[in-house]
Amino acid sequence: MLASEVVTLERATPDMSPLVGNLLELYIHDLSGIFAVELGPDGRFGYPRLPLYWADSVGRHVYLIKFGSRVAGFAMVTRGSPASQNPTDLDVAEFFVLRAFRRSGVGRQAAFMLWDAVRGQWVVRVVETNEPGVSFWSETVRSYTSGMFAERVMPAVPTAWRVFTFASRATGQGPDLRTTR
Repeated sequence: MLASEVVTLERATPDMSPLVGNLLELYIHDLSGIFAVELGPDGRFGYPRLPLYWADSVGRHVYLIKFGSRVAGFAMVTRGSPASQNPTDLDVAEFFVLRAFRRSGVGRQAAFMLWDAVRGQWVVRVVETNEPGVSFWSETVRSYTSGMFAERVMPAVPTAWRVFTFASRATGQGPDLRTTR
């Protein structure tokens, strides 16, 4: 990777749906080692909720993670979280970095940019059996918040979830979506 290339977030638009759909296939394939997901008869896992992201531009957001001009992954955000009673909390619903960009700081930088760009109260959930994910999110949230976050284990079947909650830093960057309806 070239030192001159930078990580950026680009808000995805409906015309980028095929690209996001293809990235979701790679993401779900990675997760198939953790979750019992079935391959469809067409050879794809599918992500039936993707159209909701294009229909609800206030409550759902998709961002492409880029490294220079190359797509490096994506982040999907929803307003409201299954791990929170507050319907205005922001949830990292899905987050994926291509293997070629892992362990390079791309994911960490993208998460920081996401939380600074979409300010509010955040929830990050990761299944306990996803050891690399738990390690990544623990370190990333701790670093972003300088240790000012809450962490708990949420029991679930078949496996528990690690849940991190915290507020965006007051950066003055990007819109404050806490009050957007």
